[in-house]
Amino acid sequence: MEKLSTRHLLGIKNLTRKDIELIFNTADNFKEIINRPIKKVPSLRDTTIANLFFENSTRTKLSFELAEKRLSADVVNFSASGSSVSKGETLIDTVNNILAMKVDVVVMRHPNPGAAVFLSKNINASIVNAGDGTHEHPTQGLLDAFSIREKYGDLSGKKIVIVGDIAHSRVALSNIYCLQKLGAKVKVCGPPTLIPKYISSLGVEVEYNLDRAIAWCDVAMMLRIQLERQTNVSEGNQVKLFPSLREYANMYGLTAERLNRLDHKITIMHPGPINRGVEITSEVADSEHSIILNQVENGVAVRMAVLYLLSGREF
Repeated sequence: MEKLSTRHLLGIKNLTRKDIELIFNTADNFKEIINRPIKKVPSLRDTTIANLFFENSTRTKLSFELAEKRLSADVVNFSASGSSVSKGETLIDTVNNILAMKVDVVVMRHPNPGAAVFLSKNINASIVNAGDGTHEHPTQGLLDAFSIREKYGDLSGKKIVIVGDIAHSRVALSNIYCLQKLGAKVKVCGPPTLIPKYISSLGVEVEYNLDRAIAWCDVAMMLRIQLERQTNVSEGNQVKLFPSLREYANMYGLTAERLNRLDHKITIMHPGPINRGVEITSEVADSEHSIILNQVENGVAVRMAVLYLLSGREF
C-alpha cells in the first residue's frame, strides 16, 4: 500500500504532489462506496478519533464526523465551550487527557495559527488540521481541488480565480498551495483592503476587477465575507475594511447578469456557508454552473481518504 510522506495533515504546504494524488485516488474509491446502498466500511474499526473544535463549526465538523462513522471508527466529540478549557485548562492538558483514553487520531480546529503544528510536536497521535486561525484549512483545499479534477479531469493549466476576503481566509491559502502544486494558474480578486500584502510572494496575480477576473478564468471560487472579521483594529480604532455589504455586492458579487456577459461558461464554487446576495446570488448558487453541492459530497470522501491514509490501515 502506498503511504503519505507525513503522519499528520497540518497544511497543504507540507504535502507533495504525490501525496495529493494518493489522497485523490483513495477518495475516488471512497466516493464509490458512499454512493452504494450500504455506505459503511470496516476500514477504521477499533481506531479512535477525537474531534476537538475550539472554534464554532457546523459543516466541517459534520463532514468529519460522517467520514469517521462511514469508516466504522470510534468517535469522541469535544467542544471547547462548556469544557475545562473555559476554566483555564491548557490545550496540551486537554489533549493529554483525551490521549489517556487511547485516541489514535485528533482532528482539531483552533483559533490560533500553528496550533495543530504545536500539537503534532507534543503528542503521540496523528493530527488533522481542521482549520487554524487565518492560516490553513487543508481538507477544504483538497476537496475543492478534487471537485475541479472531477469536473475537468485534470487541473494542469486550468485558470482559477479566488474572489473575496483573501486576507482572513484559511481556505484561500490552502487552495493556492494545492492548486499550484497540481499545475493550475491562480489569481485572487477582491478589494485592496482584503488582499494580503504577501500574496505576490506566493506566485499569485491580483486582479481588482471582478468582470476581468471571471473573463479570464475557468473556475471562480467565491469566498464568504467574514462579517465577524470585517473590522480592523488600528491604533485603538475600529476601521471598516469596505464601506458596506451593499457596495461589496455591487463590485464583487457574482450575479447571473455578470455570467451572461461572458463568452464562455465558467464553473462556480463556494466553500460555504454562503451569504446569499452578497458574494453570490441565489440564482447563481443554484444554477447549472455551480458545483457547490458536489463540494459538500466530495468533502466526506476526501476526509475519509485522509483519515484512512493517516491511520496506516490496509483495505
